[in-house]
Amino acid sequence: MIGQTIEYRMVVHGEQRYTVPDAVQAAPGLVVFRMPNDQSINCAARWRIGHHEGRAIAEAMCRENAYKGVEILVESGIDWTRDEDYLQNEISTTTARDLYAKLSYAWCEQPGTSYMPGDVTRNGTYTDADIEQAAAEYKADGYNALEILTAMTYSVPWMGLDAEDFNEAHNRIVELADAA
Repeated sequence: MIGQTIEYRMVVHGEQRYTVPDAVQAAPGLVVFRMPNDQSINCAARWRIGHHEGRAIAEAMCRENAYKGVEILVESGIDWTRDEDYLQNEISTTTARDLYAKLSYAWCEQPGTSYMPGDVTRNGTYTDADIEQAAAEYKADGYNALEILTAMTYSVPWMGLDAEDFNEAHNRIVELADAA
């Protein structure tokens, strides 16, 4: 059922399986899930669009972009409920390139393309301690609200937040930093 949380068996490194307990059935044959913290630790795009048989189709920096990507995949007219072998035979290289070009407009990419050095698994998650630490740093540097906004868009864990969560975090940091 669309919108239902499911247990998803993601394929990693060829044929290994890894269970993701809280994937969401986003469309027939397609799921959206946050990458587990012990997987792809150097990939900042923590949200994946997966095929029901376990292969990754695309990744996104934030959840809302992954869902936009699902819409594009659904609009492609491809039957994602079909098995992987069928899809590999039916989707030409040209079609795949066109799909990824369209997905890029929703800020979705091919899996494994958003490499960053270090462990960036916290991208898109933050704590009150993170807010307080960021506010103290920005206050010490004398940042104004616009400078904080700019700095946050390129910093883990802020860059992977959905729009509302990002705005909330930004507002809290600006307030604590006394930035105007």
